[in-house]
Amino acid sequence: MIVPSIDIQNGKAVQLRHGREFVLDGGDPMERLEQFSVAGEVAVIDLDAALGKGSNAELIRQMVKIADCRVGGGIRDAETATAWLDAGATSIIIGTAASVEFCSLFPRERVIAAVDAERGSVVVDGWQRKTEHNVLERIAELSPAVGGFLLTQVEREGDMGGFDFSLVERAVAAAGSARVTAAGGITTATEIADLSRLGADAQVGMALYSERLTLGEAVAAPLERGLEDRLWPTVVCDENGFALGLVWSTRESVATAVEQRRGIYWSRSRKELWVKGETSGSTQELLRVDLDCDRDALKFTVRQHGNGFCHTGDRACWPTAFNLSTLQQVLSNRRSSSDPNSGTSRLFADPDLLSSKLIEEAKELAAAETADEARNEAADLLYFALVAAERSGVSLESVFKELGLRNRKVSRRPMKAKLEGEDV
Repeated sequence: MIVPSIDIQNGKAVQLRHGREFVLDGGDPMERLEQFSVAGEVAVIDLDAALGKGSNAELIRQMVKIADCRVGGGIRDAETATAWLDAGATSIIIGTAASVEFCSLFPRERVIAAVDAERGSVVVDGWQRKTEHNVLERIAELSPAVGGFLLTQVEREGDMGGFDFSLVERAVAAAGSARVTAAGGITTATEIADLSRLGADAQVGMALYSERLTLGEAVAAPLERGLEDRLWPTVVCDENGFALGLVWSTRESVATAVEQRRGIYWSRSRKELWVKGETSGSTQELLRVDLDCDRDALKFTVRQHGNGFCHTGDRACWPTAFNLSTLQQVLSNRRSSSDPNSGTSRLFADPDLLSSKLIEEAKELAAAETADEARNEAADLLYFALVAAERSGVSLESVFKELGLRNRKVSRRPMKAKLEGEDV
C-alpha cells in the first residue's frame, strides 16, 4: 500500500533531497494531511526534532487527532515515545535510539524501526552520521522487537530516480514477520505494485508533491486478481463502519474518486464511471479507501448525504439492525421536529431537563442488580447521552474517534472516584 509522507520543518511541509538539500515547500501540513488521509495511514516526520534544531510537536499533536499518523523524528527516549503513543500516534518511528532493549518497552505492533541506508550502511542523527552497521544485519537484529521497518535509501531520497528493488527484497526476508515500508526514489504506480507483491509498502513524498504520481493511482496500484482483470468488489460503509452496499470499482474509478473525494464507481450495466448521487442528490463524500489483506477487494468509507445509498431511498441495500448510527439519525430528525408531544424535542429545548435525566439514568444503571435492569438502564443512558451529543453538534463518528485515541494510550491514569468538588 501507499504511505504518504509529510516531512515538517519550521511548521511547513517540505521535501529534501538526500535529507539535506531543500527542494520544495509543500505548504500547510494540515492541508496535506487532509489530502493524503484518504489513502489511510500517513507518515509524519518532524525534521527539526530529528536534526536537534527544534520541534513541531504541537502541530503534530493536532494532526494525530485528525487522522491515523505514524510519527517519527527525534524520538530518542522512553518519555517522548510514550507521549506520542498516548497522543494517538498509530505507531512511532524510532531511528537513532532503536535497540532491542529500547523498542521492547512498547507494544511491538506500534513500533517501527527506521533503518536509513546509505550505500548499504546505516546512517543516524537525521542522516548526518554514518555508522558501521550493515542494513540487513540491523534489520535481523531488531525484528523480534518491532512490528515494522522504514527502510529509506538515503542516496535516492528526493531524486525520483528509482530505488534498489533487490535491497528491499532482501530486507523483507530479513524482517521476518515485521512489515517493511520502503522509501526513497519511488515514483510510479508500477513500483508500488511490485513492492506490494513482495510484501512491502511504499512511503512516498516527492513524487506526490511534484504530481509525478497521483494519490489515486498510488492507492489503486496494489490491486490484484480483479474480475475480468479490471473489476474489484467494493464494500461501501458510512463513517461509523456501517455497511451501505456493494458496488464495483476499476483502477480508473478509484483514481477519480480519490482525486475528487466523492463516491465514484464503475457501472457494469452502462460500462462507464458512475458518480453516486449525480442524479438523485444522494451524494457521497469519500473519507478513506482501504484494500483488503489479499489486495483483491476494496472498502470505501463515505459520508452519505441525501435519502440514503440504495436506489429505493433506503439508507442501505439490505435490511439492517437498529444500532447507534440509526439512533443518531433518528435524534437528528427529531431535533428539527416541532412536535410538542415529542419527549426528545423537549430534551433538546430544555438543557436542565436533559442534565437531570442523564444523572438519573447514570445512577439507576450504577444501582442495577439484574441483567434485565442493567440492559434497560444502559439503553436509557445511551439514548440520553446521544441526545446530549447531538445537541452539542457532536457526531457519533467523533465520539468513536475519541474512544479510539484513548485506546491507543500506553500509559493509564489510576481509576479512582472523583470526590465532590475535585477537579481531575
